Amino acid sequence: MASLLNPDTLPLPTVDFLFTAQNELAGEGVGICDELITLEIMSPDVCDLTLIDLPGIARVPVEGQPEDIGKQIKRLIMKFITKHETINLVVVPCNTDIATTEALKMAQEVDPEGIRTVAILTKPDLIDKGTEKNILKIVNNKVIPLLKGYIMVKCRGQQQINDEIPLEEAAQMERDFFQNHDYFRCLLEENKATVKSLAVKLTQDLVDHIKKSLPQLKEQINKQLWSVRRALKYCEYGPPEDLEGAKEFLIKVLNRFNEQINSLSSGELMTEKKMFVQLRDEFKKWNDYLNSTKTSFNSSTIQLSETYRGRELPGFSNYTKFEKILQDHVAKLKDPAIDLLNNIKDIIIKQFTDVVNKCFQNYHVLQNITKDKINNIQLTQLEKAEERISEQFKMEKRIYTQDPIFLKTLSEITNETFSEKELPVFDKQSKYSHMLEAYYEVVVQRMADQLPLMIFFYMLQETAQHLSTDIMKLLEKPDVHELLSEDSDVSRRRKDLRARLNRLTAAVEAITNF
Repeated sequence: MASLLNPDTLPLPTVDFLFTAQNELAGEGVGICDELITLEIMSPDVCDLTLIDLPGIARVPVEGQPEDIGKQIKRLIMKFITKHETINLVVVPCNTDIATTEALKMAQEVDPEGIRTVAILTKPDLIDKGTEKNILKIVNNKVIPLLKGYIMVKCRGQQQINDEIPLEEAAQMERDFFQNHDYFRCLLEENKATVKSLAVKLTQDLVDHIKKSLPQLKEQINKQLWSVRRALKYCEYGPPEDLEGAKEFLIKVLNRFNEQINSLSSGELMTEKKMFVQLRDEFKKWNDYLNSTKTSFNSSTIQLSETYRGRELPGFSNYTKFEKILQDHVAKLKDPAIDLLNNIKDIIIKQFTDVVNKCFQNYHVLQNITKDKINNIQLTQLEKAEERISEQFKMEKRIYTQDPIFLKTLSEITNETFSEKELPVFDKQSKYSHMLEAYYEVVVQRMADQLPLMIFFYMLQETAQHLSTDIMKLLEKPDVHELLSEDSDVSRRRKDLRARLNRLTAAVEAITNF
């Protein structure tokens, strides 16, 4: 992982740029940072390659470097070489033991089969006499096999750089070195030597690697593309700037909201926490409570015969006292009925508010106005419903039901058969408790259905109707743009998502064409 870019080979303005950028990102001195300095070199004499020049591995910190500089550099290197899209170039001097090279060891950790690792052997002129055959074994993949193999190069030395020898002449000198070398001449013939051969190999390897990576790359881009499209759906189509366009946009937004509210109130809109499931649960609790109040009226019969006895002779009943017992019992249901109403109100407000947040999530002014409307309408409807429930309980003070209904219920309770022809016969105190139970059963059945219907009508049906009407009145307001004002984060996010969508779409097209 040694440096592939030599500052001495670059023009002075480029060198100045690199050092300025390096000092700005990593600070003056010899520190490092994770951010890339991107340098684009355009020339007919350079290869079409993208190189990431990573720092060399440091073992001992020099003056100005942190104590863990070695760990920092290794972490930075691993960040890039673990990516399957990269080809790792391991630069190793010929005069070192390749088996102990830290860079090659790191490359093998992330690429154990050597599928995307190329080793570059440098400084062939500095090897000891007698080690040439060992070096050839390495280059010929007989020591540490790498699928992409090895390339040997002889870069310009410091003296050549000082003498300002041009690259073309240095390339020829490199070729002459291998051509005249007794052992390494064969590498030149096999295109395993010189910087030029390295450039050709890297270009071809990169093209081959890109071809292999294209299906996975295209799949990744398509996943990101769908993700961006989904995100864009929630903040797409911002309001137009002109008044007429903004008004048409507002009409569409409000109509979509009304459709959602009407679907919700009719039970067609399936939300995560289904409203009608919650409402039925509450109504079931109400029905269970009503059933729990169906106690025996034996004690009431005793009170009727003793405590409530008036001027009547023994054996005669007082219907007023009969009514009083039932009225007292039914009156106890009023407070639980109001509790039921308030529970339903809370559920409906929550469900309506969820629709507001979904339909107007980008328009906080519309959100606030609509939420206020929902609360105001619900308060008005709550008063109506409370009044209607109070009227219902006032009506329940009148002890009444159809004779056939009462007699049928009484027959079910006593397991006897009663008809209207026997009315004078069964007016006995022994039947009073059953008669009280029979009538209270009628009241329970009436309340179990009547209150939910009443609450449905006032709290849900009428609220949805009033809200749909009121919300369209916003079109009469002159400040349309204020109603459609967005949070700055939303518009910025929409802009970023559209830019990403364009880039990803272009990437898919480029890969397909390639």
